[in-house]
Amino acid sequence: MVRRLPSLNALRAFEAAARHGSFTRAADELNVTQAAISHQVKALEERLGVPLFRRLTRALVLTPAGERYLPVLREAFDMIAAATEQVSQARQDRRLTISVMPSFANKWLMPRLVRFQDAQPEIEVGIQASERLTDFAMEEIDVAIRYGVGDWPGLRADRVLTEEVFPVCAPDLATRVRKPLDHPADLREHTLLHDDISADWAMWLGLTGVSGVDPTRGLVFNHSNMVVDAAVAGMGVALARSALVHDDLKAGRLIRPFRVAIQAQNSYWMVCPEETADLPKLTHFRTWLQREAERAMREAAALAPSL
Repeated sequence: MVRRLPSLNALRAFEAAARHGSFTRAADELNVTQAAISHQVKALEERLGVPLFRRLTRALVLTPAGERYLPVLREAFDMIAAATEQVSQARQDRRLTISVMPSFANKWLMPRLVRFQDAQPEIEVGIQASERLTDFAMEEIDVAIRYGVGDWPGLRADRVLTEEVFPVCAPDLATRVRKPLDHPADLREHTLLHDDISADWAMWLGLTGVSGVDPTRGLVFNHSNMVVDAAVAGMGVALARSALVHDDLKAGRLIRPFRVAIQAQNSYWMVCPEETADLPKLTHFRTWLQREAERAMREAAALAPSL
């Protein structure tokens, strides 16, 4: 059966005008002109074949037909709004939006995310790469992965991954005949690659007792993944964070020429508001993330140089 319904715009115009008792205030609410509201109501009255308002000098008064029509229409609008909210909420319950730093997203999270999709196919994941802190009150973000000491007031922070900092390079760079990398002192003959946020060549060289290597020289990058990519390309030796080079070490694109490592002061954390922390989609993601981190740390221990 085909439903022959009036225009939805006309119905909205009538309901707003009846609620406000004014075409002008209804126009303000619906962001249209007063003439448009008047035209829509008139068209609805012609469609129904009865007047809905008595138009007085300073007011609108519902006719008996208008009084019968308005509550039914309001109930219909309330049902539509409730159904819309239910459908929208169901989608929000399935949608997981993650804010994550670009380097960690590219080098660690993205290569593993397919396993989360396989484990939780009903959850729709969205990734927003960003260096800045998330304002959960203003942004449609469910969870953030951040690097720090875990001190974000008012938020729940679960430690995900700790890491070390150590030199890495392309395999052929370490075995070059004229410039081998057999000892940390050999770094005098190589270009150093720097991450401008946390990796500290001076601290690492201090642990080895090596002198005569200028810890400030070389190439500096403002994104950690660029440091890693430069090392893979053979541009020099990078002082890299273990989480960001794990997959390249595992695949043989990079090697660790020396065993000495610095324990990083910061860690990766899963951060979210306390009031949403136990939602099923966040619980599933937290469990998966911690399991992946444990696997990565086991693999990292196996990849460490034996000497």
